[in-house]
Amino acid sequence: MDLEFEPGQNIAMKIPAHEYEDTVRFYREVLRFKEIAGSGAHDTSKFEFGDKVLWLDRVSSLSQSEIWLEVVASDIGKAAEYLKEQGCHRREEIEPLPDGLKAFWISSPSNIIHLVSSNYDT
Repeated sequence: MDLEFEPGQNIAMKIPAHEYEDTVRFYREVLRFKEIAGSGAHDTSKFEFGDKVLWLDRVSSLSQSEIWLEVVASDIGKAAEYLKEQGCHRREEIEPLPDGLKAFWISSPSNIIHLVSSNYDT
């Protein structure tokens, strides 16, 4: 099968609301990571993380933080078929995706959420 996977550009940290401000301050002021400016006052905080983007998302329904990873597939259709054959479970309920984005959610056996996206749409 001529299907390849590679790390995506994005890492999302889903953070409980009560820990969010302290977490943003940690990356901004303690580690002094370069912040990526958003376009609005209520945008998600983003920081350069090597050649990746670290997104800090406030999630009021969480009790502890989670890490979500992006995986880029060379062929999104083949990736969906292959991952299903491998017993990976789609997790469409996790978070709505933007219209037209060729991507889907899965979870690893240890319940780490992965966004599987097309290398042509990210």
